[in-house]
Amino acid sequence: MREPAYQRDGVTLRAPFPYFGGKSRVAEMVWQRLGDVPNYVEPFAGSLAVLLARPHWPFEQNRTETVNDADCFLANFWRALQADQDAVAEYCDWPVNEADLHARHLWLVHVGREHVERLRTDPDYYDAKIAGWWVWGISQWIGSGWCHHPEWQQRPHLGTAGNGVHRPSQQLPHLGDAGRGDLHEYLALLATRLRRVRVCCGDWSRVCGPTPTIRRGLTGVFLDPPYTAEANRKPSLYAKDDLTIGHAVRDWAVEHGSNSLMRIALCGYEGEYELPGDWDCVAWKARGGYGSQGGAGCNGRANAARERIWFSPHCLSQHTAMDETPLFSGLTE
Repeated sequence: MREPAYQRDGVTLRAPFPYFGGKSRVAEMVWQRLGDVPNYVEPFAGSLAVLLARPHWPFEQNRTETVNDADCFLANFWRALQADQDAVAEYCDWPVNEADLHARHLWLVHVGREHVERLRTDPDYYDAKIAGWWVWGISQWIGSGWCHHPEWQQRPHLGTAGNGVHRPSQQLPHLGDAGRGDLHEYLALLATRLRRVRVCCGDWSRVCGPTPTIRRGLTGVFLDPPYTAEANRKPSLYAKDDLTIGHAVRDWAVEHGSNSLMRIALCGYEGEYELPGDWDCVAWKARGGYGSQGGAGCNGRANAARERIWFSPHCLSQHTAMDETPLFSGLTE
Protein backbone atom coordinates (compact mmCIF):
# COMPACT_ATOMS: atom_id res chain seq x y z
CA MET A 1 0.00 0.00 0.00
CA ARG A 2 1.32 3.45 -0.96
CA GLU A 3 2.27 5.63 1.98
CA PRO A 4 -0.24 8.50 2.41
CA ALA A 5 1.07 11.73 0.92
CA TYR A 6 0.23 13.71 4.02
CA GLN A 7 2.66 11.57 6.03
CA ARG A 8 5.40 11.29 3.45
CA ASP A 9 8.94 12.44 4.33
CA GLY A 10 7.91 13.07 7.91
CA VAL A 11 5.41 15.78 6.88
CA THR A 12 1.96 15.86 8.44
CA LEU A 13 -0.33 18.07 6.40
CA ARG A 14 -2.79 19.54 8.87
CA ALA A 15 -4.49 22.88 9.27
CA PRO A 16 -2.31 25.57 10.86
CA PHE A 17 -5.06 26.44 13.36
CA PRO A 18 -7.37 24.64 15.82
CA TYR A 19 -11.05 24.41 14.88
CA PHE A 20 -14.08 23.41 16.92
CA GLY A 21 -15.58 20.19 15.62
CA GLY A 22 -12.63 19.37 13.34
CA LYS A 23 -12.61 15.82 12.02
CA SER A 24 -8.89 15.07 11.81
CA ARG A 25 -9.23 11.97 14.01
CA VAL A 26 -11.73 10.39 11.67
CA ALA A 27 -10.34 11.57 8.32
CA GLU A 28 -8.54 8.33 7.53
CA MET A 29 -11.73 6.32 7.95
CA VAL A 30 -13.71 8.79 5.83
CA TRP A 31 -11.32 8.30 2.92
CA GLN A 32 -11.51 4.54 3.32
CA ARG A 33 -15.25 4.79 2.73
CA LEU A 34 -15.21 7.46 0.00
CA GLY A 35 -12.28 5.98 -1.90
CA ASP A 36 -10.26 7.83 -4.53
CA VAL A 37 -13.24 9.66 -6.02
CA PRO A 38 -12.45 11.80 -9.08
CA ASN A 39 -14.58 14.63 -7.67
CA TYR A 40 -14.73 15.76 -4.03
CA VAL A 41 -16.92 18.44 -2.44
CA GLU A 42 -16.70 19.77 1.14
CA PRO A 43 -19.49 22.35 1.72
CA PHE A 44 -18.44 23.14 5.32
CA ALA A 45 -14.70 23.54 4.95
CA GLY A 46 -13.64 24.63 8.44
CA SER A 47 -10.03 23.60 8.96
CA LEU A 48 -10.05 21.32 5.87
CA ALA A 49 -8.79 18.48 8.07
CA VAL A 50 -10.41 15.83 5.87
CA LEU A 51 -9.23 17.23 2.55
CA LEU A 52 -5.68 17.72 3.86
CA ALA A 53 -5.63 14.11 5.06
CA ARG A 54 -6.51 12.75 1.62
CA PRO A 55 -4.09 9.87 1.01
CA HIS A 56 -4.28 9.96 -2.81
CA TRP A 57 -2.38 13.22 -3.30
CA PRO A 58 -0.25 13.98 -5.33
CA PHE A 59 -2.79 12.76 -7.87
CA GLU A 60 -1.77 10.31 -10.57
CA GLN A 61 -4.80 11.35 -12.67
CA ASN A 62 -7.04 14.41 -12.81
CA ARG A 63 -9.04 15.13 -9.66
CA THR A 64 -11.44 17.96 -8.90
CA GLU A 65 -11.88 19.31 -5.36
CA THR A 66 -14.28 22.06 -4.25
CA VAL A 67 -14.59 23.47 -0.73
CA ASN A 68 -16.88 26.12 0.71
CA ASP A 69 -17.46 27.99 3.94
CA ALA A 70 -19.82 30.82 4.85
CA ASP A 71 -17.22 32.42 7.16
CA CYS A 72 -15.43 35.09 5.10
CA PHE A 73 -12.42 35.14 7.45
CA LEU A 74 -11.95 31.42 6.90
CA ALA A 75 -12.42 31.60 3.14
CA ASN A 76 -10.06 34.59 2.95
CA PHE A 77 -7.36 32.64 4.77
CA TRP A 78 -7.51 29.72 2.35
CA ARG A 79 -7.72 32.01 -0.68
CA ALA A 80 -4.83 34.20 0.50
CA LEU A 81 -2.73 31.14 1.30
CA GLN A 82 -3.19 29.92 -2.26
CA ALA A 83 -2.31 33.29 -3.74
CA ASP A 84 0.51 34.63 -1.55
CA GLN A 85 1.63 32.28 1.23
CA ASP A 86 4.78 34.33 1.89
CA ALA A 87 2.77 37.41 2.82
CA VAL A 88 0.40 35.37 4.99
CA ALA A 89 3.41 33.84 6.75
CA GLU A 90 4.89 37.26 7.42
CA TYR A 91 1.72 38.50 9.12
CA CYS A 92 1.12 35.38 11.23
CA ASP A 93 4.76 35.02 12.27
CA TRP A 94 4.38 36.94 15.54
CA PRO A 95 4.74 35.88 19.20
CA VAL A 96 1.76 35.22 21.46
CA ASN A 97 0.91 38.53 23.12
CA GLU A 98 -2.32 39.25 25.02
CA ALA A 99 -2.39 42.99 24.30
CA ASP A 100 -1.89 42.33 20.59
CA LEU A 101 -4.54 39.62 20.70
CA HIS A 102 -7.16 42.06 22.04
CA ALA A 103 -6.15 44.85 19.66
CA ARG A 104 -6.13 42.67 16.55
CA HIS A 105 -9.41 41.02 17.57
CA LEU A 106 -11.14 44.41 17.72
CA TRP A 107 -9.56 45.56 14.44
CA LEU A 108 -10.64 42.40 12.65
CA VAL A 109 -14.19 42.68 13.98
CA HIS A 110 -14.65 46.36 13.12
CA VAL A 111 -12.41 46.86 10.08
CA GLY A 112 -11.29 43.48 8.78
CA ARG A 113 -14.80 42.07 8.44
CA GLU A 114 -15.83 44.87 6.06
CA HIS A 115 -12.88 44.04 3.84
CA VAL A 116 -13.31 40.27 3.67
CA GLU A 117 -16.99 40.56 2.78
CA ARG A 118 -15.65 41.46 -0.68
CA LEU A 119 -14.96 37.77 -1.18
CA ARG A 120 -18.66 37.32 -1.94
CA THR A 121 -18.56 39.71 -4.90
CA ASP A 122 -14.94 39.67 -6.10
CA PRO A 123 -13.55 36.26 -7.09
CA ASP A 124 -9.98 37.56 -7.13
CA TYR A 125 -10.03 39.35 -3.79
CA TYR A 126 -7.99 38.32 -0.77
CA ASP A 127 -6.20 40.11 2.05
CA ALA A 128 -2.96 38.55 3.28
CA LYS A 129 -2.76 40.78 6.35
CA ILE A 130 -6.24 39.81 7.51
CA ALA A 131 -5.49 36.15 6.76
CA GLY A 132 -2.24 36.25 8.75
CA TRP A 133 -3.70 38.08 11.72
CA TRP A 134 -6.78 35.85 11.73
CA VAL A 135 -4.79 32.59 11.84
CA TRP A 136 -2.32 34.07 14.34
CA GLY A 137 -5.19 34.93 16.69
CA ILE A 138 -7.37 31.84 16.30
CA SER A 139 -4.32 29.71 17.09
CA GLN A 140 -4.21 31.21 20.61
CA TRP A 141 -7.89 32.01 21.18
CA ILE A 142 -9.79 29.83 23.67
CA GLY A 143 -13.21 28.59 22.60
CA SER A 144 -15.61 30.59 20.43
CA GLY A 145 -15.95 34.29 19.69
CA TRP A 146 -12.80 35.02 17.71
CA CYS A 147 -13.52 37.82 15.23
CA HIS A 148 -17.27 37.90 15.81
CA HIS A 149 -17.82 39.09 19.41
CA PRO A 150 -16.13 42.50 19.90
CA GLU A 151 -16.90 42.60 23.62
CA TRP A 152 -15.13 39.30 24.33
CA GLN A 153 -11.58 39.51 25.67
CA GLN A 154 -9.54 36.75 27.24
CA ARG A 155 -6.03 35.62 27.93
CA PRO A 156 -4.26 33.55 25.25
CA HIS A 157 -4.23 29.76 25.32
CA LEU A 158 -1.53 28.65 27.77
CA GLY A 159 -2.45 25.01 28.32
CA THR A 160 0.12 23.62 25.87
CA ALA A 161 3.39 24.75 24.32
CA GLY A 162 1.35 26.22 21.46
CA ASN A 163 -1.46 25.55 18.98
CA GLY A 164 -1.63 26.04 15.24
CA VAL A 165 0.99 28.45 13.93
CA HIS A 166 2.34 28.76 17.48
CA ARG A 167 3.30 25.10 17.75
CA PRO A 168 6.98 24.62 18.66
CA SER A 169 9.21 24.31 15.63
CA GLN A 170 9.92 20.65 16.35
CA GLN A 171 6.21 19.93 15.87
CA LEU A 172 6.16 21.53 12.44
CA PRO A 173 7.53 19.73 9.37
CA HIS A 174 11.32 20.05 9.17
CA LEU A 175 11.36 21.61 5.72
CA GLY A 176 13.57 24.60 6.33
CA ASP A 177 15.65 26.29 8.98
CA ALA A 178 14.60 25.85 12.60
CA GLY A 179 11.86 28.09 13.97
CA ARG A 180 10.69 30.74 11.52
CA GLY A 181 11.72 28.78 8.45
CA ASP A 182 9.56 25.83 9.46
CA LEU A 183 6.41 27.95 9.54
CA HIS A 184 7.06 29.63 6.19
CA GLU A 185 7.89 26.35 4.48
CA TYR A 186 4.91 24.65 6.05
CA LEU A 187 2.49 27.28 4.74
CA ALA A 188 4.14 26.98 1.33
CA LEU A 189 3.46 23.24 1.40
CA LEU A 190 -0.17 23.88 2.31
CA ALA A 191 -0.43 26.35 -0.56
CA THR A 192 0.95 23.75 -2.95
CA ARG A 193 -1.65 21.23 -1.77
CA LEU A 194 -4.45 23.78 -2.25
CA ARG A 195 -3.23 25.05 -5.61
CA ARG A 196 -6.06 23.49 -7.62
CA VAL A 197 -8.72 23.36 -4.91
CA ARG A 198 -11.68 25.64 -5.70
CA VAL A 199 -12.56 27.76 -2.61
CA CYS A 200 -16.11 29.13 -2.45
CA CYS A 201 -17.59 31.44 0.18
CA GLY A 202 -21.34 31.31 0.73
CA ASP A 203 -24.29 29.05 1.40
CA TRP A 204 -23.45 25.34 1.49
CA SER A 205 -26.06 24.38 -1.11
CA ARG A 206 -24.31 26.41 -3.82
CA VAL A 207 -21.65 23.69 -4.17
CA CYS A 208 -24.08 20.76 -3.90
CA GLY A 209 -25.99 21.17 -7.16
CA PRO A 210 -25.44 18.90 -10.19
CA THR A 211 -22.76 21.10 -11.78
CA PRO A 212 -20.15 20.90 -8.96
CA THR A 213 -21.06 17.27 -8.16
CA ILE A 214 -22.32 14.46 -10.42
CA ARG A 215 -21.64 16.28 -13.69
CA ARG A 216 -17.99 15.87 -12.73
CA GLY A 217 -18.48 12.09 -12.38
CA LEU A 218 -18.32 9.95 -9.25
CA THR A 219 -18.44 12.43 -6.36
CA GLY A 220 -17.57 12.17 -2.70
CA VAL A 221 -19.35 14.71 -0.48
CA PHE A 222 -18.25 15.28 3.11
CA LEU A 223 -20.97 17.03 5.11
CA ASP A 224 -19.99 18.44 8.49
CA PRO A 225 -22.66 21.07 9.24
CA PRO A 226 -22.87 22.98 12.53
CA TYR A 227 -24.36 20.81 15.25
CA THR A 228 -28.10 21.40 15.64
CA ALA A 229 -30.05 22.43 18.73
CA GLU A 230 -30.69 18.73 19.38
CA ALA A 231 -26.93 18.29 19.90
CA ASN A 232 -27.20 20.11 23.25
CA ARG A 233 -24.40 22.56 22.58
CA LYS A 234 -24.17 26.30 22.99
CA PRO A 235 -24.80 28.62 20.04
CA SER A 236 -22.25 31.01 18.47
CA LEU A 237 -19.43 28.48 18.31
CA TYR A 238 -18.78 29.56 14.73
CA ALA A 239 -18.64 32.97 13.10
CA LYS A 240 -21.47 31.76 10.87
CA ASP A 241 -23.58 29.58 13.13
CA ASP A 242 -27.03 28.05 12.63
CA LEU A 243 -28.70 25.59 14.98
CA THR A 244 -31.14 24.40 12.28
CA ILE A 245 -29.09 24.13 9.09
CA GLY A 246 -28.11 20.53 9.84
CA HIS A 247 -31.65 19.35 9.18
CA ALA A 248 -31.65 20.83 5.67
CA VAL A 249 -28.28 19.15 5.06
CA ARG A 250 -29.68 15.82 6.28
CA ASP A 251 -32.65 16.15 3.88
CA TRP A 252 -30.31 16.84 0.97
CA ALA A 253 -28.18 13.83 1.88
CA VAL A 254 -31.19 11.50 2.00
CA GLU A 255 -32.50 12.83 -1.31
CA HIS A 256 -29.19 12.18 -3.10
CA GLY A 257 -27.93 9.16 -1.18
CA SER A 258 -29.42 6.64 -3.60
CA ASN A 259 -27.58 8.15 -6.58
CA SER A 260 -24.88 5.73 -7.68
CA LEU A 261 -22.61 8.67 -8.56
CA MET A 262 -22.72 9.93 -4.97
CA ARG A 263 -20.74 8.80 -1.96
CA ILE A 264 -21.89 10.92 0.98
CA ALA A 265 -20.60 11.14 4.55
CA LEU A 266 -22.76 13.07 7.04
CA CYS A 267 -21.40 14.00 10.47
CA GLY A 268 -23.48 14.55 13.59
CA TYR A 269 -24.30 13.33 17.08
CA GLU A 270 -26.16 10.22 18.14
CA GLY A 271 -29.89 10.93 17.93
CA GLU A 272 -29.39 14.15 16.00
CA TYR A 273 -30.54 12.76 12.64
CA GLU A 274 -32.64 9.89 11.36
CA LEU A 275 -31.23 8.24 8.24
CA PRO A 276 -32.68 5.43 6.10
CA GLY A 277 -31.83 1.87 7.07
CA ASP A 278 -29.44 1.38 4.13
CA TRP A 279 -27.13 4.08 5.46
CA ASP A 280 -24.23 2.86 7.59
CA CYS A 281 -23.78 4.57 10.96
CA VAL A 282 -20.29 4.54 12.49
CA ALA A 283 -19.56 5.64 16.06
CA TRP A 284 -16.32 7.33 17.03
CA LYS A 285 -14.99 9.38 19.92
CA ALA A 286 -13.67 12.94 19.65
CA ARG A 287 -11.26 14.66 22.00
CA GLY A 288 -14.06 16.65 23.61
CA GLY A 289 -13.71 20.05 21.97
CA TYR A 290 -13.66 23.38 23.76
CA GLY A 291 -16.40 22.18 26.08
CA SER A 292 -14.04 19.66 27.65
CA GLN A 293 -12.23 22.53 29.36
CA GLY A 294 -15.26 23.05 31.59
CA GLY A 295 -14.85 19.98 33.79
CA ALA A 296 -16.02 16.40 33.93
CA GLY A 297 -19.72 17.24 33.81
CA CYS A 298 -19.70 19.60 30.84
CA ASN A 299 -21.32 18.93 27.47
CA GLY A 300 -18.01 18.70 25.62
CA ARG A 301 -16.93 15.56 27.41
CA ALA A 302 -20.35 13.92 27.14
CA ASN A 303 -20.79 14.81 23.47
CA ALA A 304 -17.35 13.47 22.55
CA ALA A 305 -18.72 9.93 22.82
CA ARG A 306 -21.83 10.78 20.79
CA GLU A 307 -20.01 11.47 17.51
CA ARG A 308 -21.43 9.61 14.51
CA ILE A 309 -20.82 9.51 10.77
CA TRP A 310 -23.50 8.20 8.43
CA PHE A 311 -22.34 6.80 5.07
CA SER A 312 -24.65 6.61 2.07
CA PRO A 313 -25.37 3.24 0.38
CA HIS A 314 -22.85 3.71 -2.45
CA CYS A 315 -19.88 4.40 -0.17
CA LEU A 316 -17.31 1.63 0.00
CA SER A 317 -18.31 -0.99 2.54
CA GLN A 318 -16.36 -1.61 5.71
CA HIS A 319 -15.35 -4.98 4.28
CA THR A 320 -13.99 -3.35 1.11
CA ALA A 321 -12.19 -0.72 3.16
CA MET A 322 -10.62 -3.45 5.29
CA ASP A 323 -9.30 -5.15 2.17
CA GLU A 324 -7.72 -1.94 0.90
CA THR A 325 -6.40 -0.24 4.04
CA PRO A 326 -5.95 -1.01 7.73
CA LEU A 327 -8.92 -0.50 10.05
CA PHE A 328 -9.26 3.01 11.39
CA SER A 329 -8.06 2.91 14.99
CA GLY A 330 -10.33 5.68 16.30
CA LEU A 331 -13.63 3.78 16.20
CA THR A 332 -15.46 3.03 19.40
CA GLU A 333 -16.07 -0.49 20.52
